[in-house]
Amino acid sequence: MNLTLNEQWLTLGLMLLSGIGMGIVFDGYRVVSHELRFAKWTLPLFDLLYWAAATLVVFQVLSAGNNGEVRAYVFLGLVIGVVVYFLMLSRSVIASVRWLIQAVRYMIGLVIRLFDIFIVRPLLILYKLAKVLLGFLVALTIFSCKIVVQLIRPFWLLSRWLLRPLWQPVAKRLQPIIAGWGLPAKASKLISQVTGWWKRTFGRSS
Repeated sequence: MNLTLNEQWLTLGLMLLSGIGMGIVFDGYRVVSHELRFAKWTLPLFDLLYWAAATLVVFQVLSAGNNGEVRAYVFLGLVIGVVVYFLMLSRSVIASVRWLIQAVRYMIGLVIRLFDIFIVRPLLILYKLAKVLLGFLVALTIFSCKIVVQLIRPFWLLSRWLLRPLWQPVAKRLQPIIAGWGLPAKASKLISQVTGWWKRTFGRSS
């Protein structure tokens, strides 16, 4: 398939831009891998991915420009684009990528600091205040209960003294009934059973 002169120049221009794009991506990948300190064993893998992606993109551009035909000027355009990039644009791109990485790091640090200032620290302050308030309320409740007990104690002693003549006959009649229930013996038997079960169950494993 013969291409017109305009199509050939268009393809040459597209290859030149592809070469420049390959240089930009290569420098960007190199700076990012250095700044983020990728593991050394991952670098060959990323190199392989880079060249695979670059080949695919160049092929797509070539297909769009001259239906995938490989001519000498295709490689010439790529070489010119790469050379022009590394002579004229490489330093600026590297500096821009480094600046972008620093800006992203600064923004992440700023977000973390703002999160700490406006969310974490207020929550810690509220927690400490709630803890102090709860301790104060507990202390106040205990103090109030003690005061109430001290206030009620004289009335309780007076009531017990006044009701003793009425309570003693009732207690004498209930005492044989309660004694017949055998509560102490039953409690002791229950404790012995629980103790024996505990020794049989957990004593063997130890």
